[in-house]
Amino acid sequence: MTLALDGTTARGLARSLARNSAKSLANSASGAAARAAKALGPLPEWDLSHLYPSMNSPEFAADLERAQAESQSFAALYRGKLAALAAREDASTVLAEAVMAYEKLEDLIGRIMSYAGLVYSGDTTDPQRAKFYGDTQDKMTAASTELLFFGLELNRIDEAVLARAAERPPLAHWKPWLEDLAKDKPHQLEDRIEELFHEKSVTGHAAWNRLFDETIASLRFKPEGEELTLELTLNKLQDADGLVRKAAAESLSEVFRAHLRTFCLITNTLAKDKEISDRWRKFEDVADSRHLANRVERDVVDALVSAVRAAYPRLSHRYYKLKARWFGRDALDYWDRNAPLPKVEQRTIPWSEARDTVLGAYGAFAPEMAGIARRFFDEGWIDAPVRPGKAPGAFAHPTVPSAHPYVLLNYQGKPRDVMTLAHELGHGVHQVLAAPNGALMAPTPLTLAETASVFGEMLTFRKLLDGTADVSQRKAMLAAKVEDMINTVVRQIAFYSFERKVHEARKAGELTAENLCELWMSVQAESLGPAIRLGSGYEPFWCYIPHFIHSPFYVYAYAFGDCLVNSLYGVYQNSAEGFQERYFALLSAGGTKHHSELLKPFGLDARDPAFWQIGLGMIEGLIIELEGME
Repeated sequence: MTLALDGTTARGLARSLARNSAKSLANSASGAAARAAKALGPLPEWDLSHLYPSMNSPEFAADLERAQAESQSFAALYRGKLAALAAREDASTVLAEAVMAYEKLEDLIGRIMSYAGLVYSGDTTDPQRAKFYGDTQDKMTAASTELLFFGLELNRIDEAVLARAAERPPLAHWKPWLEDLAKDKPHQLEDRIEELFHEKSVTGHAAWNRLFDETIASLRFKPEGEELTLELTLNKLQDADGLVRKAAAESLSEVFRAHLRTFCLITNTLAKDKEISDRWRKFEDVADSRHLANRVERDVVDALVSAVRAAYPRLSHRYYKLKARWFGRDALDYWDRNAPLPKVEQRTIPWSEARDTVLGAYGAFAPEMAGIARRFFDEGWIDAPVRPGKAPGAFAHPTVPSAHPYVLLNYQGKPRDVMTLAHELGHGVHQVLAAPNGALMAPTPLTLAETASVFGEMLTFRKLLDGTADVSQRKAMLAAKVEDMINTVVRQIAFYSFERKVHEARKAGELTAENLCELWMSVQAESLGPAIRLGSGYEPFWCYIPHFIHSPFYVYAYAFGDCLVNSLYGVYQNSAEGFQERYFALLSAGGTKHHSELLKPFGLDARDPAFWQIGLGMIEGLIIELEGME
């Protein structure tokens, strides 16, 4: 029997079916979320009251006012007078007093901005938090503008005069910082121009960074009907079900495409902003300002990039061909690149197990290292749950030496999440060890900042591997580690190549979304090889990478760190005696020493082209081991 419905009845039935379907989907999603939460166990949220009790606390307001007032007082006391102080008999003492006062202000402003940034990262879509962050940034930019003269004037003092003063205490304590500061001298501008650049950053690159963050955090994807954040959708690319991975990839592509106009404008504007700055500061190459900030020579980075690109065929191309064979295919679709191995049990790793795994690995290397890492768990320094609006990815924020670091994660119980925990805790341990150097000398250049993080991952991986007897599980672990290394070395150098192409091309004019997608596809095809099928849909995946926005050319630091750690780990395996002491000395140095000086005790030299082959050879060795397990 056929039932004929009039328009009103049909619409009413459709609404009823839609409501029931939505309710059923919501119940299903709610049930899945509850099961996932139970499997993970209780996840920690950080306690930011270690910095300030709350956004509207009297303590925060008082420090905000103090930072502004003391910055003005400092400028009134010292601006235009440093050269005269350097010429005095007691130059070492009076200049040390000035540097000490400056360092205290840097710590205070750093504490204020760290708190505002961490509060904001907890939910970048919350208007209150966004306003709090924006207002704080405005005020601290004004305060720090008052301090800009200090480094500029120090660099204008006669080098011989300043060097003599820095040879004697108490100024000798800051000698590494003064020498480091001098490296910026060729690219400094006149004071008023520096002030203008600094103040305009709030409405310039900082504003575009914020637009990117808030846009990314507000994106919602529906891979299977259920509305998800970016982090949860990306996580589905590691699902054991190929249909789930494909749906996630298609949903990501669809939403990215819908927002390409915004991401294209952000990318074009920031690339132009950087080109203007580089031109005024007389940087020759698009990445030279990053190399200077990293305190690494251009030829060292070029040697790294050349070595990795030459190794693409024997690393990523070779591995993905092997992985495609495991899946019974000639080539994998791009959404299968990070898929778990077929016929290998997948399980959710509870937070407590992840904690014990990482602390156990750290403790086996050095009890002191585990002791520092344990504080992050015990004292509320970690924020682990996935929440709507929360910043995606993971980071370890050093805050300031007078406080302690914080770690942000989006923990979902995958093996890679355990490695991410090990990675970020490595950063945290490094930051704690370097803190005694003070606000001016604790920060570590990015090239060495990835050392402890990648080393922490390696320790955790080796401990897990050594404790695994099952052949299929061991194979899965080795494959996961190779993929992580490829993602850290090959993928990041491909990212660096993409950035170079974007910034070079931007000099000739604005790039269309199509231009950016074409550049992206060219570097991805080169790096991933023929065994990864980069079909239609992958073109806009460049737009969600935050490093392109926040820290241009940052990405090669990951490859630098991975290859460096592979070499370090080889030294550790071959001569473990005394290694821990040398390793802790490296981390404790913070930013006080050049990479060549820090690596010398290990017999390593990043300026030697052969150095990079050691790290790349370790990845290749793991691939060969996997080939032997077929």
